[in-house]
Amino acid sequence: MAQAAGVSQSTVSLVLGGKWAGRISPATADAVRATAARLGYRPNLAARNLRLGTTRTVMLVVPSLTAPFFGDVHIGAARVAGRHGFGVVVYPWPDDAGPAGSPFAAPHEAIDGILASSLAADVLSEFRGTPSVMLDSDPAGPGPTVDFAVGDGMRAIAGHLLGLGHRDIGHVSAAVDQWTFRARAEALADAVGAVPGTTLVRASTPIHVASAKDAAGALLDRPSPPTALVCDDDLIAAGVYKAARARGLDVPGDLSVTGFDDVLLATALEPELTTVRLPAEELGAQGMAALLELLEGGTPESRSLPGELMIRASTGVPFPLRGAVSARNGE
Repeated sequence: MAQAAGVSQSTVSLVLGGKWAGRISPATADAVRATAARLGYRPNLAARNLRLGTTRTVMLVVPSLTAPFFGDVHIGAARVAGRHGFGVVVYPWPDDAGPAGSPFAAPHEAIDGILASSLAADVLSEFRGTPSVMLDSDPAGPGPTVDFAVGDGMRAIAGHLLGLGHRDIGHVSAAVDQWTFRARAEALADAVGAVPGTTLVRASTPIHVASAKDAAGALLDRPSPPTALVCDDDLIAAGVYKAARARGLDVPGDLSVTGFDDVLLATALEPELTTVRLPAEELGAQGMAALLELLEGGTPESRSLPGELMIRASTGVPFPLRGAVSARNGE
């Protein structure tokens, strides 16, 4: 290639390695790249990585491959990784599986770093020494984290419902022992408890529709049922809709419902779901940026991404107030 371009081998190496600026003229660099394209040259990445002692590969560990949220996390992470010449492999590790086992015989030889989304910090015990960044995890844990301000999101939901006049609120919580769900529960309890005359009851459920329907049913069958149900996840909210309709309850006429995450399901439900939008793609992107900084010897700071309350048609004033408003309006 050097002979075809009429330059030295070192010039070719500098241009193809991206280190030519300030050493070689732009015209010469363009000529080298044009020659490489004409000859069909492709760098041998495996040989380069072997020489550099790196794999240019990051592993993204997630609890599930079926949840749309984690698909968006991967999109954001892969976008940033690709810009820097890194690949991303995805490894599912369920919430209740204990410490993660490596899919590689020698993980330190197969991957350069780990992104772990929505998992406990001790899940990665087998990977001690591998640079890692935790996503949507306890910011007080070891190492850098990129999380969501889920407490603020839950306080926004509570403020919305309390502002509508709800005083009997139910929490259909995720039966998952993760920081993100503990933070949501604490924020909701604090916000509701700060208003006199309120009650908060809770039922726990795995994050799937049938179980959420049963958990919501237990709350709706109470002698004094809640007028609003706050869900830790949009999929849980879908189960709440089923429980309400099985009892002849209208959403939001008889029951207000809120979710969390704002995945596509939130606007597929009827009525569309009031929920908190969490920027999952941005979580993956910023997590990858932090990990790449760590791999370059930097010390990335932990950061928290804000959510956004999306008010839609699944919430309204509670039914006693609705009747009072109708009476005042002569309806």
